[in-house]
Amino acid sequence: MDLILLGAPGAGKGTQAKFLEERSGLMHISSGDLFRAALRQGTELGMLAKSYMDRGELVPDEVVIQMIIERISQSDCAKGVIFDGFPRTREQARALGEELQHHDRKIDYVLYLSVPDGVLLRRIAGRQTCKTCGTTYNIYYFPSKRADVCDGCNGKLYQRSDDSMETARHRLDVYFNQTRPLIQFYQEHGNLIEVDGQREISLVTELMLSSIGMNGSNGQKPH
Repeated sequence: MDLILLGAPGAGKGTQAKFLEERSGLMHISSGDLFRAALRQGTELGMLAKSYMDRGELVPDEVVIQMIIERISQSDCAKGVIFDGFPRTREQARALGEELQHHDRKIDYVLYLSVPDGVLLRRIAGRQTCKTCGTTYNIYYFPSKRADVCDGCNGKLYQRSDDSMETARHRLDVYFNQTRPLIQFYQEHGNLIEVDGQREISLVTELMLSSIGMNGSNGQKPH
């Protein structure tokens, strides 16, 4: 089974990708991680990608897709994968689907973590991190007991410069402008499943597992 996980900044996609991988037995494939690994290892495709980057050009979709195909052909991906970060456009989705067909695979489900814009903004713009221990808080949803002070180590809490409300709003605008056509593409193909990302983290995981036909206890398909 091959899945795509979609979610705006602040939707909890990174957290859910980790839990979904653990519970389903599917391999989480992040295009960003895959790209960095190929460059670090100096693979043939990695060096090809680097040649475009060195010229200040975007790496062509076909190169990225071949990296993905090469990765999912490995034994640890035999049960299936969770795609994260790719595709980003309708064109990439179409090209990925065609390439997967050549390898007798297809995108079975696209899980879309749906969270209202207002909640996403507060999740992003409300984040604070402890400078000492790295614990994260949110001034709207789970604030520290004392303002700007970590409950655990009394370290100072800070907010990243790219987590301002203005920046958060811009990030969301960019995401939805880019991703809305992709969501429509998979809706048209009938394999998009919208999951309420406002629920408790564990419940969201259970909803995702249930929606792809896996039970919540061990990630196996019911008999």
